Amino acid sequence: MDIEFWLLYVSVVFMASIIPGPSMLLALTHGIKYGYKSSIATALGNTVASVTQAIIAISGLSIIFTTSGILFELIRYAGAIYLIYIGVMLFKTPIQDTLNLDPIDTNDTSTFRMFTQAFFIAMGNPKAIIFFTALFPQFISTDGTPLLQYILMTLSLGIIAFTCMMIYSIAGAKATRFFRTSAIGKYLNKITGGIFITVGCVVVLKN
Repeated sequence: MDIEFWLLYVSVVFMASIIPGPSMLLALTHGIKYGYKSSIATALGNTVASVTQAIIAISGLSIIFTTSGILFELIRYAGAIYLIYIGVMLFKTPIQDTLNLDPIDTNDTSTFRMFTQAFFIAMGNPKAIIFFTALFPQFISTDGTPLLQYILMTLSLGIIAFTCMMIYSIAGAKATRFFRTSAIGKYLNKITGGIFITVGCVVVLKN
């Protein structure tokens, strides 16, 4: 994978991961109530779930890649259209709606409980597998070794997922206040949506 494509991939995954959602709200809540050290278990639970979802997506893509180049290209186009769709929906959604989530019960302070909470909340989002299936083909080069590219992308994903969870854990209540009141927070969904739309359009035009 070219360094430019890898940096673009990392940017997209980071923006997708940092958006406030159930997993990030859990990290935020655990960070506030139990501190960032205990919340490492929360971050690990989310990371394991994210990597698992990525492997599921990759397994299906690997079979398609080795059996049908045409089908793989069709998936690439469909994935690009899906990324554009996500970008449009994000662009239209106010950040206040994104943050309007139900509180999560965090009475159990055991690290295992925190790990499993994060794991099952992340795994409970099947759209992540669809997202990874749409995202990965956009950054796979047919000139290189697909397996090595998949490994690099999965490792990068795991590091980013862990980092984003810890950012929310450490920031605590200040993160919510920042996203609700700052200029960047007000335009976060529009910025993220614009990136998704751009990536999707670049893929369509390039092919």
